[in-house]
Amino acid sequence: MPTARDIIESVLEHPSVFKSKEKLYPEYVPAYLPHREDQLKSLATYFRPLLLEPGAISQRVLLVGSIGTGKSATARRFGSDFKHLARQRGIKLEYVHVNCHRDRTLYFVVQEIARQLHIPIPPRGLSAQEMFQIILKHLENRDTYVIITLDEFDYFIEVAGNDAVYFLIRTYDEHPELTKRISYIFITRGLTSLSRLDSATESYLVRNVIHFKPYTSSELFDILKYRSVEAFYEGTVSDDVLSYIAEIVGVDTGGSGNARLALEILMLAGTEADDEGSPMLTIEHVRKAFAKTNPNLSIMINDVIRHLPLHELLILLAAIRVLRRSSEAYARIGEVEEEYQRVCEEIGEKPRRHTQVYEYIMDLKKRGVVDARVSGKGYRGKSTLIGISVGPLELLEKHVAEIIEYKREGE
Repeated sequence: MPTARDIIESVLEHPSVFKSKEKLYPEYVPAYLPHREDQLKSLATYFRPLLLEPGAISQRVLLVGSIGTGKSATARRFGSDFKHLARQRGIKLEYVHVNCHRDRTLYFVVQEIARQLHIPIPPRGLSAQEMFQIILKHLENRDTYVIITLDEFDYFIEVAGNDAVYFLIRTYDEHPELTKRISYIFITRGLTSLSRLDSATESYLVRNVIHFKPYTSSELFDILKYRSVEAFYEGTVSDDVLSYIAEIVGVDTGGSGNARLALEILMLAGTEADDEGSPMLTIEHVRKAFAKTNPNLSIMINDVIRHLPLHELLILLAAIRVLRRSSEAYARIGEVEEEYQRVCEEIGEKPRRHTQVYEYIMDLKKRGVVDARVSGKGYRGKSTLIGISVGPLELLEKHVAEIIEYKREGE
């Protein structure tokens, strides 16, 4: 009987595909951000006056884009590098990043700014406005400038309201004599949240807007490739695995374009490989990882499968078997059709013609059970490719086979 120590040691000594797993965490900010060069250039252009004429203006820039489009990472990377460049020029610049999903009121936001700037706030009860005045005096006394990013700004607008936003962004309008030491980056998922503000405050915020579009599959591949080199040992992750994740998530291939999701799938696939003692990540590891990130999708597919017509189930079973044998991400329709004919022969069913098979596959695609697309680069000739993104396929095959048996017994 192994002791607790034996169990812990066995895990610690177990070989891993990960070299540095934390390089895949959402909070990690890499030195290089593929396909966000234009956004970084725009930020540098907007904040350039802070280096040329420190204190002349208080800049405000709005970053807009859906989840996982690189807004936070870009702001953090810019803030860190811009601070370093400012200090090389003899300018004391700090960077503060506040998560407004957590700190949703003016009081908590100001308190967090003070904490990150290491500004001591008296323990007696002060208002947010009083604490902010202490911050302004501290910056003035130390001849310091700061760029403050308010991330998830939508939540701050919703909870703190117009007056709180107005207070932050119009500080120097109320005190024109002050050196302008605070500038802002606001991060929001969309411009619609700004409609809660009055027109004057809203127009003040939308003067400098940088848009972040969802990532395409080719862009996600570049991101995954770069991070995989940082996070995994050489030879443990193939380009095929990275391409498959990129195709699942890419906005041009029917996904959300969310890089955060793509990186999570890659990390979970690596964890699956470690759990199995596999020296490499496989397509099946990705299917299992994708199912974990989309539990509702797995439930939905299982629910849909129960109500499929018999021959759609037989085609689905054939596709699963072909994919399991090949260990590839996709199977050609011809291979699936051949396997379908074998499955029909096994159970004494007359197979449908090719035209009907194709219609069944398109229906499975419409229902979200399979992915079907026209072959492209890396394939000879044009063919329909069939993929299944949720796994494990072994359990899915068993589930489909049981439903087929049940339907045939009920006939």
